[in-house]
Amino acid sequence: MLSADYLRQQFTQMGYQSDIRTFNSRFIYTTKDNRKNWHNVTGSTVIAAHEGRVPQQIIIMAHLDTYAPQSDADVDANLGGLTLQGMDDNAAGLGVMLELAARLKDIPTHYGIRFIATSGEEEGKLGAENLLKRMSDAEKKNTLLVINLDNLIVGDKLYFNSGKNTPEAVRTLTRDRALAIARRYGIAANTNPGRNPSYPKGTGCCNDAEVFDKAGISVLSVEATNWNLGKKDGYQQRVKNASFPNGNSWHDVRLDNQQHIDKALPGRIERRSRDVVRIMLPLVKELAKAEKTS
Repeated sequence: MLSADYLRQQFTQMGYQSDIRTFNSRFIYTTKDNRKNWHNVTGSTVIAAHEGRVPQQIIIMAHLDTYAPQSDADVDANLGGLTLQGMDDNAAGLGVMLELAARLKDIPTHYGIRFIATSGEEEGKLGAENLLKRMSDAEKKNTLLVINLDNLIVGDKLYFNSGKNTPEAVRTLTRDRALAIARRYGIAANTNPGRNPSYPKGTGCCNDAEVFDKAGISVLSVEATNWNLGKKDGYQQRVKNASFPNGNSWHDVRLDNQQHIDKALPGRIERRSRDVVRIMLPLVKELAKAEKTS
């Protein structure tokens, strides 16, 4: 996978030990006549390690894959495929992860940091599932937090959400601290208001972080959407308009690309990416217990 090779090269140039793990999986494809067939896929996971002084670690994660059509209907609707840029979902998330890696590379930390780019997220969190499966019990126990970066650009509002199973004390140190840092810098940031009973206040859903949440590992999801719209489940990213007729850009070749987003939301890509880094960098330094540098 070209994107996996590119990411590994970027990490290596920064001075990180980085490798690519491949895995085999499959998803169901539905044809026009409603026949369902298994499609085999090979996924790639890129991992870069920032070693700490102790075995405990924080994972910063973003998925590198774009949506693959899962039916003939998807193909007909221009959803997914090789022409999908995926600026919102999830090139910007990868860009933020790389920027954090670059800023943190020379800063000693008490806890280790793993930068992980997963694949197969769009086919059902396949890469995250494989990553969790390959972790030893000790690695799971030593993983203090998983931070997931996904869909950062098109959404009206920037959100920081915890996992349903993340302890209250960890929510305070992670989600609430992120919101406090945002306020300090004058950056508008929110948490899910909980207007849909299926998604309690302050929690997120439906991304790679969910895999770790269900395994009892604390998570922090960073995303942009609008939890006040539609079914109030985070799926509608913004008010419907001519540029985004359904109120989102999900998997649409015509909408989730740099040219369209720059025209519809001038300056948004750079501004939102910068805002996320401004919040996440001091937060990760705090959580990983970074040493003071002169």
